[in-house]
Amino acid sequence: MVQIGYAMMTEQAGPRELVEHVVRAEEAGFDFSVTSDHFFPWLESQGHASYAWSVLGAAAQATSRIPLMTYVTCPTLRYHPAVVAQKAATLQLLSEGRFRLGLGSGENLNEHVVGCGWPTVDVRQEMLAEAVEIIRELFAGGYVAHHSSHFDVESARLWDLPDRPPPIGVAVSGEWSCELAGRLADLVIAVEPKAELLEAFDRHGGAGKPRVGQLPVSYDPDRAAAVRRAHEQFRWFGGCWKVNAELPTPASFAAATRFVRPEDVAGAIPCGDDVADFVEAVRPYVEAGFTEVALIQVGGDAQHGFLDWAQQTLLPALRELPGR
Repeated sequence: MVQIGYAMMTEQAGPRELVEHVVRAEEAGFDFSVTSDHFFPWLESQGHASYAWSVLGAAAQATSRIPLMTYVTCPTLRYHPAVVAQKAATLQLLSEGRFRLGLGSGENLNEHVVGCGWPTVDVRQEMLAEAVEIIRELFAGGYVAHHSSHFDVESARLWDLPDRPPPIGVAVSGEWSCELAGRLADLVIAVEPKAELLEAFDRHGGAGKPRVGQLPVSYDPDRAAAVRRAHEQFRWFGGCWKVNAELPTPASFAAATRFVRPEDVAGAIPCGDDVADFVEAVRPYVEAGFTEVALIQVGGDAQHGFLDWAQQTLLPALRELPGR
């Protein structure tokens, strides 16, 4: 049976509200949670971008059962990998073993703020692979020294280490990232239900490891309101990720999506309160071989209604989907 997760989107709610939402998600019976790690929202209409790691620390204390995970952190520009390792180890301790570290090569939208420029995709992948290796070495304990063209680490050591380091997930979108994930990760992360991504992950060493997907949904008893909210805040989601990774500001995403119509968004994101539409949106992930699927309810002010409906109606229906 596929596990169903709840997404804390730092782009669409403030930090106190995010913690409140994940507490309610735990009560509603979600199997796990994920948290975005952004410096900017995708569109100004989303209106938020709090610091994910502070939110996660608060969530670790406010919850007791639900697993936590970054979806995803870029450990190469805005954060140095040694600092990411320290943050992740601390979260694992605070959550008493409920944290997973999701990593990816990042987006210009969030990483440009430190003024280091935006590398080409091949360089970003090289940096990500090196960052994962540094983080793993620090998780193993002892002092770490590392010097290369991308990163320097000088006599680093994590003084507060959990007994079980956080599992590391790597986000994938093509053959190169699948090779990296299969070789270096404990689980794979994707935002598209493409079986070929999981097959490539398996070919490179990922067979038998968890595979986590994510998709947006827009619940509302008023379907027109659900469509309107999805269009206002999530019309960027249907864009090619090769493009989404390159755009530098919310204004860029607004310009790139100016011709996307509400009906286009409604065709890609389940909107309204027909549970069958939501089940059918999750089904391709299950059929592709994903073992976990995290749902993003669009709209920071629409979470409580969604969570109540999910507990009563959606989660029981999704649990009927057979896993692979």
